[in-house]
Amino acid sequence: MAGIIAAMPSLHADHALLPTGWARDVLLEWDDAGMLTAVTTQAPRDGHPRAAGPVLPGMPNVHSHAFQRAMAGLAETRGHPTDDFWTWRETMYALVERVEPEDVEAIAAQLYIELLKHGYTTVGEFHYLHHDRGGQPYGDKAELSNAIAGAAAASGIALTLMPVMYAYGGFGHAPLGPAQKRFRSDPAFIVELLEELTRWHQPSPLMRLGVAPHSVRAIDALMLTELVGAARAMDPAMPIHMHVSEQRREVEECLATHAATPFSWIAQLVDVDERWCLIHSTHLTDAERLSVQERGAVPGLCPSTEANLGDGIFDFAGWWLDGGRWSIGGDSHVCVDPFRELRTIEEAQRLVHRARNIAADLERPDVAANLWTGAAEGGAQALGHPVGRLAPGTRADLVVLDAGAADFESLDGAGMLGVAMFSGNPAPVRDVFVGGRIVVSEGHHPDEDEAREAFRRALARLRRTP
Repeated sequence: MAGIIAAMPSLHADHALLPTGWARDVLLEWDDAGMLTAVTTQAPRDGHPRAAGPVLPGMPNVHSHAFQRAMAGLAETRGHPTDDFWTWRETMYALVERVEPEDVEAIAAQLYIELLKHGYTTVGEFHYLHHDRGGQPYGDKAELSNAIAGAAAASGIALTLMPVMYAYGGFGHAPLGPAQKRFRSDPAFIVELLEELTRWHQPSPLMRLGVAPHSVRAIDALMLTELVGAARAMDPAMPIHMHVSEQRREVEECLATHAATPFSWIAQLVDVDERWCLIHSTHLTDAERLSVQERGAVPGLCPSTEANLGDGIFDFAGWWLDGGRWSIGGDSHVCVDPFRELRTIEEAQRLVHRARNIAADLERPDVAANLWTGAAEGGAQALGHPVGRLAPGTRADLVVLDAGAADFESLDGAGMLGVAMFSGNPAPVRDVFVGGRIVVSEGHHPDEDEAREAFRRALARLRRTP
């Protein structure tokens, strides 16, 4: 990253959101590797740099299809009597059939800078674009994966890159459609890709590798067991992400094909445990939600995309009261703002239950703090990065709000976060650190102008009439 600012060793905050809640006069100290070594409350400033506002742990974004940032907002014209995910997908496939490696990198770089500027510090890329526009492997099978890795490194965001296994166009081993041929993969391909990515990019303090069997409709039982077994052999803690029960039609077709729901089909075949992130999980049954909690797996909620696609609403109220871990993702990137994603979760529950302040109880009354802390900690588990908490032994990924914002007048840290999340205005994120290095300073990323122009050029080419 050309303009990155040198690492700092410490930061003093008037207000900081710790695992135990809000604290005053917090001194955060980290080592040369960017790992927090001490978090001291009621500490004097003593010449340490002062944060310009409340400090939050950086937010992980557990589910990203970066290339879809190029089509955000372009599927909002009715084209079918029952528009839903399945008709939206045709607009996405039109983009798939045109995008080239240089487009993928330019789009991802723009997206990752946007994510950083809004308070995300780690992203999980659910990466299923593997081949060229004709569906043939590139000379370097990691061509498009390397484009994603390059964009992340250039922006300064931490990354969990998860190559997606995608073999079928639907249940019953349906053949891949024309655009889906760019996704074609099997366990052997994914393992070879991971081995190449390991040679090129590992070890790295800001990059992890995972695997992503796409969904129950895109793989079969043998493929799932082979890939999960290979992942465990490569890295016993390797993250495993999979779309689960995203739409009712998916659940119905799975029942018709396998006489099982998506989650029950998966759980009969492999050990679903704390390494797993179940993306969406919208239509899990009550028994399945209990099973997911008992196994320590993490749902990956993508509320803005789920709302945009009309997928449904996850039973967050029950999940939160039961103490289950959870996380948030940007998915199609109709939203790049974690504050808005969390507000959408809470507001959807208020509409369903016709009550206010759902993610709270008498012992934990602060809704905004509960939402931020829960998503940060669950996201850290899902992506396998040592983040999500301001505590010794975690990475110094920090989000600093701008206490000078007009809406924050005369408020403490809790009040500022509440206003940032629920006022409806863009949250005033001022500074962002990843691994102790400033990647956003006073609201600006050093490479944002260059990235924006590359993004514009990519869009101009992609939107040009054939």
